[in-house]
Amino acid sequence: MNDVTINALDGSGSFQAYVAEPSGTPRAAIIVIQEIFGVNPGIRGKCDRWAEEGYLAIAPDLFWRIEPGVQLDPDIPDELQRAFGHMNQFDQDLGVADIEATIQAARARIDGGKVGVVGFCLGGRLAFMAATRTDADASVGYYAVGVDNLLDEKHAIAKPLLLHIAGADHFVTPDIQAAMHAGLDDHPKVTLFDYPGEDHGFAAEMGDRRSEEAATLADKRTSDFFAEKLTS
Repeated sequence: MNDVTINALDGSGSFQAYVAEPSGTPRAAIIVIQEIFGVNPGIRGKCDRWAEEGYLAIAPDLFWRIEPGVQLDPDIPDELQRAFGHMNQFDQDLGVADIEATIQAARARIDGGKVGVVGFCLGGRLAFMAATRTDADASVGYYAVGVDNLLDEKHAIAKPLLLHIAGADHFVTPDIQAAMHAGLDDHPKVTLFDYPGEDHGFAAEMGDRRSEEAATLADKRTSDFFAEKLTS
């Protein structure tokens, strides 16, 4: 487990990414897209889990233009507010470009093999955007925020996309969930799973937000999805 440096596609600088490597030859690569809390221990833990399943896992520091290396704890009120501040400053288009740079770096490390992306919260939204704007081979979003205002991009989804929707998400309200279903249920490349009664952040690796049963189910579905789309 170590950090690597990746150059931004626009030549504006470079950023760090946490890398977890499997013990043998990688089955494929998975880009783990952070929440608004940076590449913190929870995101690093998710990379480590993917490495245990045989994948090369990379989590890019997408807030590098705001506060490089930031790692925040959602259970600490002051850090939660800092995270919201970073989210408000964050340029999502540049973030997607940084994800594309990370996909390219991952693909080079596995000799042109398949690369998936999985994101959480803001990262879930960015995973949807990666599905419409990058050449990722498969994408997964957990409790993605604001997808209702990205539905005009759905025609560009050419590779499989899986979205986990928290039924009691206080950031993704029932009207937004309904819009997601109305816009995506009939899309041949998109699968939606609902988790009734679950709140935003239910699959966090640690902390107060985690809901063990729902997290285990969603992670199993994600694992099966990537095994099918990236390794078969």
